[in-house]
Amino acid sequence: MDLSLTTRPEGGRTVVEVGGEIDVYTAPKLRETLVSLVDAGQYDLVVDLERVEFLDSTGLGVLVGGLKRVRTHDGSLALVCTQERLLKIFRITGLTKVFDIHPDVASAI
Repeated sequence: MDLSLTTRPEGGRTVVEVGGEIDVYTAPKLRETLVSLVDAGQYDLVVDLERVEFLDSTGLGVLVGGLKRVRTHDGSLALVCTQERLLKIFRITGLTKVFDIHPDVASAI
């Protein structure tokens, strides 16, 4: 499966809608998007994972890297996720303590 990415401004932040699978093959596309946004001065990001069907450790690494990148500019990276199978991954890895995870884009903004 492929990865779909769309970005849009909303409420003073940039929302990145992600769909499909984030794995070793598709994660570089997400990484490039996050790096491009930060390079363009977008430091407050919301990554919407509601349409993500699969997330592996490579994808987690990209999200953590994106968080580190925005934090160097005093920015933030929030996640939107309600899927239990993805939330379980964040809990098991301890990343629920690292990321702000919200049930919808409106609450993330």
